[in-house]
Amino acid sequence: MKTIGLLGGMSWESTLSYYAKLNQGIKQQLGGYHSAQIILYSVDFSIIEKHLQAQDWQSITNLLVDAAQKIQAAGADVLLICTNTIHKIANDIENKIDIPLLNIVDTTGQALQHQKITRVGLLGTAFTMEQDFYKRRLSEKYQLQVITPNKEDRTIINEIIFSELCLGKIVEESKKHYLRIIQTLENQGAQAIILGCTEIGLLIQQTDTTIPLFDTTEIHVAAALEFVLQ
Repeated sequence: MKTIGLLGGMSWESTLSYYAKLNQGIKQQLGGYHSAQIILYSVDFSIIEKHLQAQDWQSITNLLVDAAQKIQAAGADVLLICTNTIHKIANDIENKIDIPLLNIVDTTGQALQHQKITRVGLLGTAFTMEQDFYKRRLSEKYQLQVITPNKEDRTIINEIIFSELCLGKIVEESKKHYLRIIQTLENQGAQAIILGCTEIGLLIQQTDTTIPLFDTTEIHVAAALEFVLQ
């Protein structure tokens, strides 16, 4: 079994999901006392969040390249960045390490393509929904038409992520907001919805709606399990 490197802590709430799901997946596939071989570097999200608000991507890159190199030095065979937003600098990190990086946008795009989805709604942080690094990669590599909520709803989604989900708060009223926005995207022609922030899966599950949900954490974990067990 290969060793998985996790670059986490952004937030630790979703990184916890990665750790649990990876171990559950290994146990399910191998049985017995098997568990995942994981090297985890968890950053202080307070520092990253301040740089995010300042749009200081160079400082974020410097911090996370250092963390990724430490994960590699510790013996990881593959790297997962346990957050969607930080994939804005995934190529910069990948260029500074020698082990493969499983890009969450690629694993999600492949899953959507496999299901023959062509028009998809995207939920995530404001950075993920409004900047083009995520949408462009899905469009250019996987021929997906990506639609996002209007400005007011993007603000609501982002605020709930940072003020509630990243702090482990699950609020029923916030779930209602998300489900309303998902319904709006479906009315606009979305065939599926990307839960494009690793915390959103803490609030919204497939049982909450009839439109197919593509939980990026679940998809990322499945790709990692395939990689380490092949």
